[in-house]
Amino acid sequence: MKIIVDVMGCDHPEKLVRGTVDAAKLHPDYTMVLVGDSDLIKANLGGGASNIEIEHAPDVITNDDVPTQAIRQKTQSSLVRSFSILTGSDDAIGLVSGGSTGAVLTGATLIVKRLSGVKRPTLASFLPTVDGKLVCVADCGANVDSLPEYIAQFALMANVYVKAVRGIESPRIGLLSVGPEEKKGDERTRAAHALLKELPINFVGNLEARYAISGDYDVVVSDGFSGNILVKSTEGTAKMVMKLLKSALTSSLSSKIGALLMKKSLKSLKKKMDYHAYGGAPFLGVKKLVIKTHGSSNEVSTAASINNIILMHERNIISEIETGLAAFNGATEQQ
Repeated sequence: MKIIVDVMGCDHPEKLVRGTVDAAKLHPDYTMVLVGDSDLIKANLGGGASNIEIEHAPDVITNDDVPTQAIRQKTQSSLVRSFSILTGSDDAIGLVSGGSTGAVLTGATLIVKRLSGVKRPTLASFLPTVDGKLVCVADCGANVDSLPEYIAQFALMANVYVKAVRGIESPRIGLLSVGPEEKKGDERTRAAHALLKELPINFVGNLEARYAISGDYDVVVSDGFSGNILVKSTEGTAKMVMKLLKSALTSSLSSKIGALLMKKSLKSLKKKMDYHAYGGAPFLGVKKLVIKTHGSSNEVSTAASINNIILMHERNIISEIETGLAAFNGATEQQ
């Protein structure tokens, strides 16, 4: 089985190469295909691994490119070549890319294509919670304009995903809104709430953004606009808190002594708040596994993304999504 890694278009392609080598050593039964500038790849392989292949594709799709045009015109780019290998090989199970988010999602939709019955695929990202666990946010940016039925499907797909990768039998799913009451929110949110109540999931109602990382939810569903703001504002707040904490702990001799005594606890806190540890966000609802990892991904996040692809593959997440959506679509057609 092959996993494709597009190493170009991100901030540190050399880190994606090294992270892939780390993952390859852990999973000798899988072949990792590194796609990008072959000279750059070879220079960062280190000791390498016997289960790594290189596909030369030096052209890059940047964040300045128009995604649809770039996917169609830059056919020799690392991203398009990655998608071509993914769709052209029966034994290729998934793709990881830290490139342009718009281009990755466009390529996944146009080249890999949606699963039958999927109205819109969703990007699902994990955030750490105050109790040391994780909450999945879907959609976190793929669909800025979402209809209520899209949000219902996001919930179904995220439910399957969290079951698979987190081992939670009945994920608690909340709908992002401006208040916990059922009638709160705009027309779209109220309509989505009505649909979610009828689904075979553990829907626990509306939630306000301030409770998203409380530990009371396993999945937060929303339109991609609100979900993206939630994820980025949470990440930004976490970075600010860590900077303020560092400043406070180095402001005087006594605080430095305190910081030294708390060193082990502070390292643990930093690790929990590091988004790299959880890998990238999968694009749920397409025919093969696609993970969009951060543009600033390092070795840890790259290896984590590859591990997640293997886990999702081994737990048949695509067929599970198809089964769940078939039941949902059948029910809605009868209404």
